[in-house]
Amino acid sequence: MTLIFRYITEQLRAWKTSEVRKPMILRGARQVGKTTIINEFGKSYDQYLYFNLELKQDLDLFGSIETLDSFIEQVSIARGIEHPRNVKTLFFIDEVQALPKVIEMLRYFYEEHNYIHVIVTGSLLEFGIRAAKRIPVGRVAFLEMFPVTFQEYLNAVNPKALDSLNIIPYPTHLNSIILQRFHEYAMIGGMPEVVKEYINSGSLIHVLKIYDGIMNAYIEDVEKYAKSELQRNILRHIINNLHLEVDNRISMSNFAGSSYRNREVKEAMSALEKARLIELVYPTSHTAPPIYPNLRKKPRLLFLDVGLINNRLGIQPELLTIGDLHQSTRGKLIEQVVNQELKALSKRTVKKTGFWIREESDRSAEVDIVYQYRQYLVPIEIKSGATGRLRSLHEYMDRCDHDYAVRLYAGELKIDKLKSRQGKVYHLLNLPYFLGFKLDDYLEWFINEVG
Repeated sequence: MTLIFRYITEQLRAWKTSEVRKPMILRGARQVGKTTIINEFGKSYDQYLYFNLELKQDLDLFGSIETLDSFIEQVSIARGIEHPRNVKTLFFIDEVQALPKVIEMLRYFYEEHNYIHVIVTGSLLEFGIRAAKRIPVGRVAFLEMFPVTFQEYLNAVNPKALDSLNIIPYPTHLNSIILQRFHEYAMIGGMPEVVKEYINSGSLIHVLKIYDGIMNAYIEDVEKYAKSELQRNILRHIINNLHLEVDNRISMSNFAGSSYRNREVKEAMSALEKARLIELVYPTSHTAPPIYPNLRKKPRLLFLDVGLINNRLGIQPELLTIGDLHQSTRGKLIEQVVNQELKALSKRTVKKTGFWIREESDRSAEVDIVYQYRQYLVPIEIKSGATGRLRSLHEYMDRCDHDYAVRLYAGELKIDKLKSRQGKVYHLLNLPYFLGFKLDDYLEWFINEVG
């Protein structure tokens, strides 16, 4: 699994050897592999102690803490280990939301017992953070796990191909090989258990039950997210209809044909965002950074993982036989995949993404993604077909103060010089959509190429 979780493994190793190491709060949705990767990481320590606060004995142990000194002594005796001061020791505290005061205690691990390496996480972590009375700001580190990215998937199935993609510009004769791998990834998605089984078996049939198990677990979690029976029903309705609304701009009122009201749906959506299952992306009308989302406009709905969507839609087998993902579900699939990739990239590079709209009575326009790079807010269209069908992109370029734009598509790498409706000349980087994870590298190359 460390081969799959390449990025997170590198971050954990750097954290372990850091001179200024703080207790870590590991974020991420249920079943993205948080517990698995930390259990593997724990093998690199002299002593590794795993606590699960959903287990009564561990909950009672932490619930009875009076001082950390006495707690550490108690743990050493109970688990039959050497005192952590003497050997390199990792404490991993899972399902921490069951006892939010443990989150408050992290500051004392940092200030008084920094020789112990501490990581906490949980399937409902954000709810635990919210319930904690005092968050130890400045005394903890944060790391977020996402579903496996295409880069990590390619590293697991064809590391030589990944090495080739690190060449800028990449060897274009590899297009068909890498595109096939990208279609595999877009079909199965990035849930770690699915990825591992598919790599081992090469069979879609073998992973279908895994998808069902994951979605059933999310539906069961509704009981934990919900504050009332009404909210429980709304959450179930949202989860059961997510696959039909993905990448749509949604209305909270009467979501997916329901009779639920705006405020009711909004509160339920907020709970699902805290659980990291969905993201609501609001539009902006700005063409320069920073991105100012307009919360009064309809947001776009994105789900955690494209493979789960495909499974609910029942379209996975056809994805291996098409040449352009725009052919499937009116382009929604590729927009989910690209946004999923860029979300992981933006979180790692502390860069925001959004989408751009112009809603006026005479003419409206919408650009799929705007991405902050250096001093530019770069528009990105996810398109197939001829470059001439880029009316919204022309509208954006007429309003921005630079001449750089990007199109992600199923074709080869190239740069076009285009003219907007108002006569502005600008440059368009046509980038194969499997290179979304290299976006920063190609923007640097692109800007240097066109000057």
